[in-house]
Amino acid sequence: MIYSVRHITKFRYKPAVRESVMEVRMQPRSDEGQRCLSFSLDVRPAAAVMQYRDFLGNIVHHFDIAGSHAELRLKAQALVDVLPAPNAFVAAERTWDDLDQMVATGDYWEMMLPSAFAHSTPLLEKLASEMKLERRGTPLELLLEISQGIHDKFAYVPNSTGVDSPIDDALRERKGVCQDFAHIMIALARTLRIPCRYVSGYLFHADPIKAAAAEGASHAWVEALLPGLGWTEFDPTNNVLGGESHIRVAVGRDYAEVPPTRGVFKGGAESELSVSVTVALADAPANEDMAPAMTVRRAPPPSLAENFQAQQEQEQQQQ
Repeated sequence: MIYSVRHITKFRYKPAVRESVMEVRMQPRSDEGQRCLSFSLDVRPAAAVMQYRDFLGNIVHHFDIAGSHAELRLKAQALVDVLPAPNAFVAAERTWDDLDQMVATGDYWEMMLPSAFAHSTPLLEKLASEMKLERRGTPLELLLEISQGIHDKFAYVPNSTGVDSPIDDALRERKGVCQDFAHIMIALARTLRIPCRYVSGYLFHADPIKAAAAEGASHAWVEALLPGLGWTEFDPTNNVLGGESHIRVAVGRDYAEVPPTRGVFKGGAESELSVSVTVALADAPANEDMAPAMTVRRAPPPSLAENFQAQQEQEQQQQ
């Protein structure tokens, strides 16, 4: 399936700020499951945009705006060809021993360790006990059970948590958004020694009512390592396996590594963030070559200076 994606983000500052530095992860990945056919990023005020890959292969755009500005507007547009997902039930007969052997011969340890938003807590252990989680059946069967359990036990409530909410907020209230549900599934899978990572992206809704409701947010789900399949997508928010409706942008240990926007500015301003995301079916272009993977005008910037006084608001993934 070919989709057009438009993602508009606006920051408004009062009073005006200066020396904004921004990192953007909005370009869909090109890998075995999908191809990014075209991508553009428009920045206002105008800025020179640099591009590079991070250590997980995500494409990162970076820019800075030195002068005073009261608004910063980003418009990302992409054309993406998402391929049908492989049949996950190919892994139905693969055992825990198969998984352990796969992990032992690969470099997956970072996706098995606790991370900032996906780690064990007493409340997570309580949930695991309720779900009676242990290594039983097959890895695929247990991951499907975890996804089903999160979907059944938690209510999807937009704006019920914040972008920096710890995992316990959703666990305590038994409600949250896709970002929370992805973190909970990742943390549970890792306690069972299943490599698991966070996926940031977009979700296409064929139902126009659902599409309108989701217009203001990107989506998040999970990839878990399965013997015979490799990284396999699970969406606990919707209790489905990832498929042609899921458009992958970036992967990481958790949200902290893949926010759509992250940056800093100088100034004591209050900032207001607004987001609009639209995903629609599209026709294939005449030329289906992939979008350029990497165009670096100069090396990625060093770590941001400590004297920046405020951090840009980040977009929570809610859809």
